[in-house]
Amino acid sequence: MTEDRQLLQAWRDGDEDAGVALFERHYERVSRFFRNKAGDAAPDLVQRTFLVCLETRERMRDQTSFRCYLFGVARNVLFEHYRKRRRESDRLDFAERSVQDLAPTPTSLLAREQESQLLLQALRQIPMESQVILELYYWEGMRARDIASVLEVPEGTARTRIRRAKQLLERELESLARSPQVLHSTVSNLDIWARRLRDQMKR
Repeated sequence: MTEDRQLLQAWRDGDEDAGVALFERHYERVSRFFRNKAGDAAPDLVQRTFLVCLETRERMRDQTSFRCYLFGVARNVLFEHYRKRRRESDRLDFAERSVQDLAPTPTSLLAREQESQLLLQALRQIPMESQVILELYYWEGMRARDIASVLEVPEGTARTRIRRAKQLLERELESLARSPQVLHSTVSNLDIWARRLRDQMKR
């Protein structure tokens, strides 16, 4: 299988088929990244992410995987999307503001099980930076080293942020849960419910 970096370089050199191949390889992941955070704007932000990757390819460090670089770009595109929607005087701190704060309209995503519904709602209530971190952790299987690359922070800082994001999520789950049973099932099997929610988002 052709490496991502080779496809990216070929695309930059004018090979449109390489661009299509790279887009198809990662489209589902990037689409999922935006779907729970940007609503109807998600398709445009996916396109923007891949174009920025092409335009900024030379900035990608040798030790960084294309996937980490791609999600780093997606994160920046997402934050810029929300900054543009605010007044110039408003300062957005994505370590404090949640998707629910910035886009309070109900999500179009539907989760079947109560645990998935609870998890989806809780993710939208925690700060967006924490939501990004947890979705990379649970949905993309990234660990501290990869997340550090996405956030452009030291690995130790990424570990601290992952731990903090988990604490915020658990607190939100406790606040939103309608029954102790659903809360216990969600928290004790968080990896499983996160994967189920991810899989439901493919549909």
